[in-house]
Amino acid sequence: MARSEPKTLEHLLPRVLARLAGESGKGAALAPVWEAVVGPHLARHTTPQAIHGTTLVVAVTGAEWARTLETESASLCERLNARLGPGRVTALSFTFGAPRR
Repeated sequence: MARSEPKTLEHLLPRVLARLAGESGKGAALAPVWEAVVGPHLARHTTPQAIHGTTLVVAVTGAEWARTLETESASLCERLNARLGPGRVTALSFTFGAPRR
């Protein structure tokens, strides 16, 4: 039986967080992955709130952030899935409110 190469924590952690978020429905577990995908500036104005199936609900501080994310949603889903595993996030939904930190 061939052994596969050991996985790094950096590779495994996002997938573990995705699994926890999916099981609990709480998207906050994805905050480190979200920040890595969107960058620190955008992360200050947004935060993952919940995950319903494959839809990630993101809290935004204003409508302009929702519009910005909406135009980039396909790319964001692709980048999230590159870290979390294929098909984990297929859509983004937005809610207004102060991001929790």
